[in-house]
Amino acid sequence: FFFGESDMPNAVQLGPNHFCLDQADENVKLVAKNIPWYGPKYSPHDVPSFYDISGVVENPAVFKLVIDLFVERYKAAGDAGPTHVAGYEARGFIFGPPIALALGIPFIMIRKAGKLPGVLVTGGSYITEYSKDEIVLRLGAVKKGDRVLLIDDLIATGGTALAGFDLVDALGATVYEFAAMVALPFLNGVEKIHAHREGRFKDVPVFTMVDDSSIGKDMCRDPPEGTPRVIPAAEAEKTAQSLGL
Repeated sequence: FFFGESDMPNAVQLGPNHFCLDQADENVKLVAKNIPWYGPKYSPHDVPSFYDISGVVENPAVFKLVIDLFVERYKAAGDAGPTHVAGYEARGFIFGPPIALALGIPFIMIRKAGKLPGVLVTGGSYITEYSKDEIVLRLGAVKKGDRVLLIDDLIATGGTALAGFDLVDALGATVYEFAAMVALPFLNGVEKIHAHREGRFKDVPVFTMVDDSSIGKDMCRDPPEGTPRVIPAAEAEKTAQSLGL
């Protein structure tokens, strides 16, 4: 896949400074149909639907499509586009580097505390839908005047996203945009971003590619009842065959 600006699916405005690709576009539908989900028994967190980006990254054509869709959005901005891409640990590390490479700009790792060497900058602790966390950046990675594109695989409650907003802002840089492949609108993450700190980030766009409603209930991949969550490697072939994998 390769897109010029004229080939890009239309971006629909869902709310103030929230843009999402047209869910009726065939390319967007293709992405959505490669994002399976699992219920609580087969997920790392106790959530109704855990979206698995393995369906995208294990399909090179669809993975390239996703990256191309992001890249063309930011190439279209020209010299006014982002100067850096910053990805959230861990799935932001999957999408961020190829986007940064295509744009010819640095990729920055936003990591949880205790994972990076050297002198680090912290934004303090924050609350997610799962736990209490802290994120850090390498000192010198972001400077005053930088325009930083923040990227993650999805936006849920907005807690993790906002930690990145606050840290970039505290360093004197500007959040150019927050981007995610999947949006969960019912959790109001975008609204929380724009209301945060009395609307400090209300003018920062949020761009999402696929609405969770476009993925659909048919993309549930929970195995038959009684299938173990984790199996020994010696049983992998037999279990995969029984599940049709």
